[in-house]
Amino acid sequence: MDHEGIIDDGSFAGDGRAEPVETRPGETGPDYSLERRLIDAGAARVAGIDEVGRGAWAGPVVVCAAVTDLTEPPAGLTDSKMLTARRRERIAEELRGRLPAYAIGMASAEEIDEAGMTEALRRAAVRALEALPDRPDAIILDGKHDYLGGAWPVRTEIKGDLRSVTVAAASVLAKVHRDTLMAGLGHEEFDFARNAGYPSPTHQEALRRLGPTPHHRLSWSYLDDLPEWRHLKRHRPDIEGQLSLI
Repeated sequence: MDHEGIIDDGSFAGDGRAEPVETRPGETGPDYSLERRLIDAGAARVAGIDEVGRGAWAGPVVVCAAVTDLTEPPAGLTDSKMLTARRRERIAEELRGRLPAYAIGMASAEEIDEAGMTEALRRAAVRALEALPDRPDAIILDGKHDYLGGAWPVRTEIKGDLRSVTVAAASVLAKVHRDTLMAGLGHEEFDFARNAGYPSPTHQEALRRLGPTPHHRLSWSYLDDLPEWRHLKRHRPDIEGQLSLI
C-alpha cells in the first residue's frame, strides 16, 4: 500500500499529516483501540513511537519504534513516567520477548546543539523506523507535533502512551534504554545513574564545580548561569518550528 497519511477518522489522506485527537485514556490503561482503527483503515503494520531525553541537559535524545501484534500486553504497561525504575525494567524485559519488532534510534548531544531539537528528534525517529525489519504502514506518534514529516504515515496522539499499547511499549523501552546508557557514562560526580542527565541538585552542583562533560548539550541555557563555563556555550540554531524542550 502507499505510505500516505492517516487522518483522525481512520481514513488515509494524501498530505502525510494528521491532527492530534483528544480522546480520553482508558480507565484500565492503554489498549489497542487506535491500532485497530488504523488496521481497519488498511494498515497491515502499525508502529508506536515515543521519545525520552528531550529536556535533559546531558546525553542523547532516544526514540523507540515498537510494533505489536494485538496480543495481551504485560501487566501494568503504561506511560514510562508513571512506573518505578524496577517496574519499567521488568516490563521492558517482557516486551523484548513479546514484541514482533522494535528498534531504538538516537541523536547525540552534539547533533542537538548543531541542528536543534526538532531535527534531532526527526533523525532519531527515522533511525529507529529504518532499523525495523519492515516499514510500518501507519505510525502513532506520541504528542501533538509531527516531527517526522510528510514522508511517513503519521497519526499524532496526545497522551498516546496512556492510550495506545504500542506507544506505551515504545515509551518504556526508550526510557529503559536511555537510563541504562546514561548510567554507563561514568562521571560519577554528576550522578547520571540516578538523574539520567536531567538537572538534579547533584548534577547542577557538579556542573558549577567541574564544568560540562563531553556528553552535555552546550547550547542549553544552563550555561548562562555558570560564569566560569559560559564561554563554552554554543549558539542553538534559530530554526522555525523548534519544539519545546519538555
